[in-house]
Amino acid sequence: MPSFDIVKKSTPKETFRVSNVLNMFDLDIEKVKEHFKGSIDIEGKDWNVGVIVGGSGTGKSTIANEVFGKHFVEYEYKAEAVIDDMPKGKSIKEITKAFTSVGFASPPSWLKPYEVLSNGEKMRCDLANCILQEKEIIIFDEFTSVVNREVAKTGSYAISKAVKKLNKKFIAVACHSDIIEWLEPDWIYNTDEQRFFFAQANTKDQASNFKSLGLGMQIKNKFGKYSTSIII
Repeated sequence: MPSFDIVKKSTPKETFRVSNVLNMFDLDIEKVKEHFKGSIDIEGKDWNVGVIVGGSGTGKSTIANEVFGKHFVEYEYKAEAVIDDMPKGKSIKEITKAFTSVGFASPPSWLKPYEVLSNGEKMRCDLANCILQEKEIIIFDEFTSVVNREVAKTGSYAISKAVKKLNKKFIAVACHSDIIEWLEPDWIYNTDEQRFFFAQANTKDQASNFKSLGLGMQIKNKFGKYSTSIII
């Protein structure tokens, strides 16, 4: 069971401004720390999509790095055409199939450098890149954080279908819970509550558990095909 007990200390130099904040809020500079403790119980379980979700500063990326750090993929885009930035050893057919499977279906855009693509195209390009990687688990940090919510939803749906079809393992680290119904994850770790949930067969129980995790959404397919609307 991947478990973690992370303490992050911050000990800034006691400048005039720092001292004022310490006094204003009765803080002890030695006790300015963050503590994240929990477990992501996926060992020995069958899954394809996981989500680590929560508000800013709740430890999403810290936990992901602690538990799955070796699986992070760094993408480098240096070519004049993003199709040439895709992993070496992959055929044109494999690359174009990956592009279209995540909604990056504009051949002219495949011939552009990464930096000129729109935010939505960049996200889809990154998604295609990650499913082409020969990695056991793929971590996508700040998932959909810089795209509009419609692009986020369609991108989430596309990557979910693609990784399940390829039987890969994909973890989205995100601050938006609206993507969850589109990703249809097998498990969720909510950093707002530091709580873990793995999908079960009983959709009624799933809905109850999602509500207890503080996630407001409509739960579809394995979580009940829009059968439950949870409003927090």
